[in-house]
Amino acid sequence: MGLFEDFSQFLETRLEEFVRNNPQLELQALEEQLREQEETTLQLRADLQLQDKRLQEEILATAQEIQRWHIRIDKAKAAGRTDLVQPAQEREAALLRQGNQLWGQMQGLKERKKQAEELQRKIQLRRQEIQTKIAQLQAEQSKARTEQSWQSTAWNQNTTYNSFGQPDPLEAQFKRWETEEELNQLKRNMGQ
Repeated sequence: MGLFEDFSQFLETRLEEFVRNNPQLELQALEEQLREQEETTLQLRADLQLQDKRLQEEILATAQEIQRWHIRIDKAKAAGRTDLVQPAQEREAALLRQGNQLWGQMQGLKERKKQAEELQRKIQLRRQEIQTKIAQLQAEQSKARTEQSWQSTAWNQNTTYNSFGQPDPLEAQFKRWETEEELNQLKRNMGQ
């Protein structure tokens, strides 16, 4: 086991070095994690929305049942059916308790929905920050590569100018000047 642990530690150290030397990979991994968290949060919000809809339907159905039993209680009282009034009142009370529980669940659900929305907003902001950092890093790397390429190109250029067969203008100027100098020298030598 010692050899395996040593090898595992070696690989982990190498991976950490690699990530430190390639910060864009670390940022991309972080961005991927945030994307997955955002998807999970979106799914959670969709689930909470479904639960909210079901709870609202249950609350509405319970309220309708309460109303129905309240009408029955009034009918039983008006008809003098005291044998039905008490059980109907107990049923109505049970439905009211159930309705209160459902209402409490809906309030808790609304709070969870609010927290999920806030979490999603934070994840989106963090993702945008990471994407901006990735873009900046890529721009910096591109600029560094361009500068390095320019420097190596300038360093490796031949002394003769030959861009696609075009004559070197500086070379031409020097040849003209040197020819004029030689001609002037010849004139001076002949004039002596």
